[in-house]
Amino acid sequence: MTHQRNRLLTALTAGALVLGLAGAAYAQAAGSLVSTALADGDVGEQADGYLGIKGTASAALRGEVDAINIKRRAAYTQLAAQRGVTVKDVAATVGCQTLATRVAAGRAYQLPDGVWRVKSAAPITLPAYCAG
Repeated sequence: MTHQRNRLLTALTAGALVLGLAGAAYAQAAGSLVSTALADGDVGEQADGYLGIKGTASAALRGEVDAINIKRRAAYTQLAAQRGVTVKDVAATVGCQTLATRVAAGRAYQLPDGVWRVKSAAPITLPAYCAG
């Protein structure tokens, strides 16, 4: 199972990186609500490849986050179909890459344990399934 997961991670790396970068660009362009919430730590990246909201949020912010996640899911679905893998695996691969490379110091992120954390200067300790 681990060998199969490692092969999947390797196969998805290039496509997932593109999706992750596209998701970040969309998040930044989506609107000032998401950009501000990311900077304030009210919204952050999750290990599952989607944005999450820490605590409560306005309907407008929830709408922007939902719109970004819908676009991410569509991209993950397309890549999963091309690669013959599950959408969940693609999303998790992007989540691993995002946590490892794109969460800036001072930004919020959430691991599979459901706990929100703030990125320090040190690398994020990734979930075991991210090891490839």
